[in-house]
Amino acid sequence: MSGISVELESHLSGEITTHCFCWIIRRTDKVVFGFTDHDRTLLIDGVSCEPQTGLSASEAASALGLSVDTAEIEGALSSLAISDGDIERGAFDGASVETFLVNWAAPEQHTLLRSSRIGTISRSGGRFVAELKSSSVDLDKIKGRRITRQCDAQLGDHRCGYNGAAQKGTVVTVLSDREIVVKGLQPPDGNWFRNGKLTLANGGMNVVLAHQPYGEGIRLSLRDAAIPDIMVGDAFALTAGCDKSFAQCKAKFGNVANFRGFPHLPGNDAVYNFADGKGNFDGGPLVR
Repeated sequence: MSGISVELESHLSGEITTHCFCWIIRRTDKVVFGFTDHDRTLLIDGVSCEPQTGLSASEAASALGLSVDTAEIEGALSSLAISDGDIERGAFDGASVETFLVNWAAPEQHTLLRSSRIGTISRSGGRFVAELKSSSVDLDKIKGRRITRQCDAQLGDHRCGYNGAAQKGTVVTVLSDREIVVKGLQPPDGNWFRNGKLTLANGGMNVVLAHQPYGEGIRLSLRDAAIPDIMVGDAFALTAGCDKSFAQCKAKFGNVANFRGFPHLPGNDAVYNFADGKGNFDGGPLVR
């Protein structure tokens, strides 16, 4: 192994070893956490690694060349440092994770096994699984723009240029973890906020599946159970739903001049239409 001290290498070569794993998580907001699968606190590079957090690591897959190395950290949300709300609001997205092999009997004997970045985090039944990716993942990032039929701008941003995409309101009733009644919204029609983004003042985010009048307010059906819980009186901002299509940009928002896609490009469907003889190939535009 490269980068291992003589003392740690000698220890690992012995018949009996006292080693464990430690993880140091460095979030993009400069907050640092330390965890270990040992039963007591270990000090690694000046960071106290919290014991018995329920964290465990999967086998790490490494590869030569430019492919992306992967691993996973799985654990229960038993540490006060990692809350379900922090995961939901993306506090750990893009955080770096340093994995150390440590001689817990002599913590100064440790070596850095890998440095990764948190990718996808999934949650189920009070547990979470964080996918770790090597720095090679940067090679997969898209630089510039994609040539697609759909718009690649976000509704209301400087490239979209549409004004009035968001409305503000207040929660007046909580019917369930996915149903709330709000006031302050004035949707032009019954599908205006469908698939719109709901951003709560407490940091929570959600997607609205449907909305309909409910007494003197509007009933919102949410895609996910709210984390943290939505409370009566919570303020929020809700953007209109946009499916990124040319047709909706024209009919719903009247913003065709700022459409950031390429809807006139023929795709595979045009080839298939030519083959079955059902397509219209008069030289006119694909969309109007």
